[in-house]
Amino acid sequence: MPTSRTGQHAATLKEVAARAGVSQATASRVLSGHPATSEASRLRVAAAARELDFQPNAQARSLRSAHTGTVGLLIPDVRNTFFAELAQGVEQEALAHGYVNILGNANENVRQQDAYLEALMRQRVDGVIIAPQGDGSGAVGRLLRRRIPVVFVDRTVTGIPVPAVTTDSEPGLREAISHLRAHGHHRIGFIAGPQTTSTGRERLEIFRQLMAEYHLPLREEHLFIGDFQPASGALGIDELLGTTRPPTAIISADSPMTAGAVSRLHARGLRPGRDIELVAFDDIDWFSLLDPPLSAIAHSATEMGRCAMRMLCDVIAGRTPNSRMLPSTFVARGPLAAAAPATPSESEAY
Repeated sequence: MPTSRTGQHAATLKEVAARAGVSQATASRVLSGHPATSEASRLRVAAAARELDFQPNAQARSLRSAHTGTVGLLIPDVRNTFFAELAQGVEQEALAHGYVNILGNANENVRQQDAYLEALMRQRVDGVIIAPQGDGSGAVGRLLRRRIPVVFVDRTVTGIPVPAVTTDSEPGLREAISHLRAHGHHRIGFIAGPQTTSTGRERLEIFRQLMAEYHLPLREEHLFIGDFQPASGALGIDELLGTTRPPTAIISADSPMTAGAVSRLHARGLRPGRDIELVAFDDIDWFSLLDPPLSAIAHSATEMGRCAMRMLCDVIAGRTPNSRMLPSTFVARGPLAAAAPATPSESEAY
């Protein structure tokens, strides 16, 4: 009796057909991508194969292993300028290597992520680049069990040894906090990303560490957990400015939350860079066009995308590339670009 790589009984085509309530011939046509099948049959067979974790036999795998010249790219939010630039980097590098990419938008939602990954597997793409969400179960796990070449980008999943291209957030955050401190800011707030993502967790952890290293008091009420969406950036402003002693400077962990923060500050009659300092993570074009322009922690999304595609080509070729961390830097603008005033004592500032 055949077994799976985990040592358990491997599901057969007959079992998939029985679970779906169709003939083996129909199940075979659906799984091979044959167009002569009804939508109802495709849905039932796909669900059965997913439930049974069906993996094609050697003959079927040989069909999948044929070079298709396509790769999948799944990003968390197509509206986020950072991920749009990342996708452009992947696209250009893919074309240079003879591939075209199929783009999917997870919309910061695990279920939508899984739906796209299932579709990419049905398309028999040669590999997938994904900014993962969740714990690596579901479709991500199935992707890996089927040995489809995978590279993580921007985000990772704990315990899954997949080559990844991420950002080293520490240098940029260090520069930003040091700069704010030198300009007299000792009450610094932080609008963090969701703690279900590696970037959300890492940036908050680094912020905490650096505040302690610079001997800056950190109140828990000056921390707000957002969801990488503009509305949470606006809510973060309301929460942080509603505290007993509000922060005089705020760092936002990504550009959509920063956009929401800027909008809410203006609605409250406050000017970022004048009435309160706001630093963005991700430096998008319009930040420099504000009056005063917004300071930001910058890292190259385009280079991240290009690097991820080169890494995926290595995996497709059977090589095992090392993961990479790209640097971040602080871009001071507006009042923060001016010479730093004398730093008051911590007791005076807080």
